Amino acid sequence: MQKSKLWTKDFLAVSLTSFFVFVIFYMLTVTLPLFATDELHASKQSLGLIVTIFLVSGIVFRPLAGKWMTTLGQKKVLLIGVFIFLIGSILYMNIHSLSALLLLRVLHGIGFGMSTTATGAIVANVIPEQRKGEGMGYYATFMNLAMVVGPFVGLTLTNTLSHTAVFTVAVVSSVLAVLCSLVLRVPDVQASSATNEIQPAKGLAAFFEYRSLPISVAGLVVAFSYASVISFVSIYAKEMGFTQASSFFFVVYAVCLLASRPFTGKWFDQYGENSVVYPSILSLAIGIFLLSQATTSWVFLLAGALIGLGFGTITSSFQSIAVKKASPHRRGVATATFFVFFDSGMGLGSFLLGILSTAAGYKGMYVFCSIVALLAIAVYLVLHGRKSQKQRIISQNESLGK
Repeated sequence: MQKSKLWTKDFLAVSLTSFFVFVIFYMLTVTLPLFATDELHASKQSLGLIVTIFLVSGIVFRPLAGKWMTTLGQKKVLLIGVFIFLIGSILYMNIHSLSALLLLRVLHGIGFGMSTTATGAIVANVIPEQRKGEGMGYYATFMNLAMVVGPFVGLTLTNTLSHTAVFTVAVVSSVLAVLCSLVLRVPDVQASSATNEIQPAKGLAAFFEYRSLPISVAGLVVAFSYASVISFVSIYAKEMGFTQASSFFFVVYAVCLLASRPFTGKWFDQYGENSVVYPSILSLAIGIFLLSQATTSWVFLLAGALIGLGFGTITSSFQSIAVKKASPHRRGVATATFFVFFDSGMGLGSFLLGILSTAAGYKGMYVFCSIVALLAIAVYLVLHGRKSQKQRIISQNESLGK
């Protein structure tokens, strides 16, 4: 049986839109703490707020974006989101105080929340059903590449040129995201199907997909532990004397992730979620622990390799599970639900871990986060893993005619 085509123009367009948005997100996440310290003279305790406020505004607008997609359509919500994101990127050029930066992060977070919720919903409908795990894996690869390109470009420009160069790249990437969104043709499942529902979702159900909540809670725990990496690794590397290695941390991250991508997506579809998720969470936990113990650059980069292999695979796997749980016309809401919890974990982690790092140091913070990552295995097992295993056994028995 011939496989349905995955690499279509629309799949590439939505994946590239996501890529350019996430390039900006990750580039600014690792460089804004340096900008706030160097240019705005911000305190160490306030650095976590730069990420937290951004994510909180995105969290507030994600459920709204999910609901709006059922009425306005996916592409309109996407275009509104990327245009807001573009405006925010331009305004970084004229920031001279921490309070102004935090206000801008609110606006930028709104654009981020709307655009990434829309791209996550659109790609779920563009990918053929029988290649969902593989397709979501490749889609997530674009986000993971952004996780490499963003920090690498941002830190390189900060170390060699200036913060203004970073903001210029952010504007260019935002324009490219807008262009990719404009050429995207969207199969507007939400808008058409919602009108045919006998009982349209009301109350909280209009904003949250309850069937996606268990995996979303597991995602929150994973994101909390990963917040220690994305929010503080640049400051930690500078403190430990790994300034040169910090630019390559996410490059190593990407190499290991990309090397595994052709296998993990197919394993997800063929052998079930558990075969991919458990090893990935363990890899993340070990990587974060190694980060806490790093005294040389090669241990620091080895930690990046394990973190990339683990976290990159977890993100695509959890998002695939979240959208698979929902009916096609609810995939936008399911995507919003997953990222509300995921971003909540990231935002909460950035804020609380900033406080913890002040009291226990970055090494102590990373030890704590490795324990939290291990806890995510138990959370996943209880909320989804056991049920997934039972369903797989039932499916196998039915296929064997038992």
